Amino acid sequence: MPEQQLRMMRPDLEDLPEISVPDGYALRTYRPGDEAAWSEIMNTGIGTDWTAEKCRKELTETEPFMADGCFFATRSGVAVATACAYDVQPQGISAAQVHMVCAKPSHRGKGLGRLVTLAVLHYMRERGYAAAFLGTDDFRVPAVKTYLGLGFIPDYIEDSHRSRWSAVFAKVGEQPS
Repeated sequence: MPEQQLRMMRPDLEDLPEISVPDGYALRTYRPGDEAAWSEIMNTGIGTDWTAEKCRKELTETEPFMADGCFFATRSGVAVATACAYDVQPQGISAAQVHMVCAKPSHRGKGLGRLVTLAVLHYMRERGYAAAFLGTDDFRVPAVKTYLGLGFIPDYIEDSHRSRWSAVFAKVGEQPS
């Protein structure tokens, strides 16, 4: 059985940084028909078999998907990064999931992951959620750095997570909390 993703929590949604869109980019929400563009982004970092149809079936037509909570960073009108809010509440707390954060390789390192994640967090706060959580992988060091910078902390949900987080923090250059 594969290891469960690492989980991170942002225990509250107060004091979120302001949203600042990098020069040359724009921020918008999901529009019907975005599945092909979304699949193209995800095929560069969240699997390799995404199609518009699979995106509709597994994401946009599912109950936790919130269309107005799905954000795209665009450049010249082309979607190049994304993140979305999912109405999934773990352990009975008023939290939503930050889901499917990804940027096309040629646009990575420009703060777009931070941008779309922060847009999702603001969206969650505006809708009354008290906290946020997300899943990530051990090898996604730049993403983990972004999440830490946005106030997320490790959530040790499996016995193996302490040692896995220690290894991640060694790569990130920070101490675990």
